[in-house]
Amino acid sequence: MAKKFWNIAIVGAIGTVGEQMSECLEERGFPVGKIKYLSSARSTGKVLEFKGKAVAIEELTHDSFDGIDIAFFSAGSQRAREFCPSAWKAGAVCIDISSFWRMDADVPLVVPEVNPQAIAGYNRRGIIACPCSSTIQMVVALKPLHDYGAIKRIVVSTYQAVSASGRKAIDELHKQVVELLNARTPESEVYPHRIAFNCLPQIDSFCDNDYTAEEMKIVNETRKILGADIRITATAVRVPVFYGNSESINIETEKKISTAMARELIGNAPGCELVDDPANNVYPMALDAAGQDLTCVGRIREDESIENGLNMWVVADNIRKGAATNAVQIAEILIRDYLK
Repeated sequence: MAKKFWNIAIVGAIGTVGEQMSECLEERGFPVGKIKYLSSARSTGKVLEFKGKAVAIEELTHDSFDGIDIAFFSAGSQRAREFCPSAWKAGAVCIDISSFWRMDADVPLVVPEVNPQAIAGYNRRGIIACPCSSTIQMVVALKPLHDYGAIKRIVVSTYQAVSASGRKAIDELHKQVVELLNARTPESEVYPHRIAFNCLPQIDSFCDNDYTAEEMKIVNETRKILGADIRITATAVRVPVFYGNSESINIETEKKISTAMARELIGNAPGCELVDDPANNVYPMALDAAGQDLTCVGRIREDESIENGLNMWVVADNIRKGAATNAVQIAEILIRDYLK
């Protein structure tokens, strides 16, 4: 007989994603029995709420997972590397949003609208990885097109919000705007250059091939999720937006996909919202995507420079859809189909 309630732990509970995970669990009516908020020692004793009840934050240790069924990790690669094995040993399935486990051959990398069947491989390591937010929204939009016309090549430029860098980055953007509007020179601590009224063509460190680590994540994660050796090139840019990632995507397909067919496929795809009426200035914007779970797709048009090409503009909330909701959706499938 399936369990009615599941004990949950959130590692990194006071971060922007951890807080959003808690909200998503509550909003989506996930059958939570006991919830445990875990963080570093300096946060121990602080109180968060879940369903109107106060829950004290506990210090994360290797003994934190006794009695836990599912552990959400949103505390970075180092803690995921160190504590996921302990959680699995204690009987908890880990759902990790960091980059540490994503390319491990024994760890499924999952976007529920795209490859939910991959969740079946969770028991090899007891871990399910979530891709980076930019990969998530891109593959959600491209999955129906790939199924119909077989994508050969992707050229993507991402314009990513500061919230992906945490609360300090949000505060820095706000502070820099205030400083500049008051004719003062702002300081930059989170990023190597000022982010206010600026665009930074660098997210993460540079690799030997002069791509950034973020750009290579998009390339490698997309291939793993779609299970295809697609040619992909990416440019990732940090922009002065608080929430919501935008992407300019160009694809080349084996089979021609007309604009009308692309709109039909995307309009009927799970997790997608077609926002595409350019004659009336209707297209996806980060402003509108913030706070929602859907991936918004618009500006769909045929690429006139190649035979089977399409362009589109794709927007999603990088914290909610691009992290928290994706993790919670994985947990929903996990308890429905695999855990008893």
